[in-house]
Amino acid sequence: MSDCIFCKIVNGDIPSSKVFEDDDILVFKDINPVAPVHLLAIPKKHIASLAEATPEDNAVMGKLLQVGSQMAIEQGCTDGFRTLINTGRVGRQEVYHLHVHFVGGPEVLPPMLKR
Repeated sequence: MSDCIFCKIVNGDIPSSKVFEDDDILVFKDINPVAPVHLLAIPKKHIASLAEATPEDNAVMGKLLQVGSQMAIEQGCTDGFRTLINTGRVGRQEVYHLHVHFVGGPEVLPPMLKR
C-alpha cells in the first residue's frame, strides 16, 4: 500500500531502528515509546488489522509473537513484558498495518485498562 507508513518502513523509504528482520517480518523500536522497551513487530506483507488476518497468515502471526518475544527479552524485558495488538477503531488502532507492541522494562507496568 503506497500510503501505509509501515509499508514505507518495510520498503526502506522511512528509516527505523531495526532490531530484527527476515523475509517475513520486521521488528523495530517504536518512535514514541511508552516504556524503556517498546518494540513493534510487523509482517512485511500488508495486513490491515488482526481482524483481516486469514488462515494463510497463521505462520507469520506465530513468527511475530515468537520473534517479538525473543527481541523484547534481548532488549531488556527479562522479567516480563506486555504484548498488545490494537484492532480497528474501537481497539484504538492508529496505523492500519497489523503490528504487535512489545512493551516493558525493569519496572512493573501500570494496569492495562482502568476498571
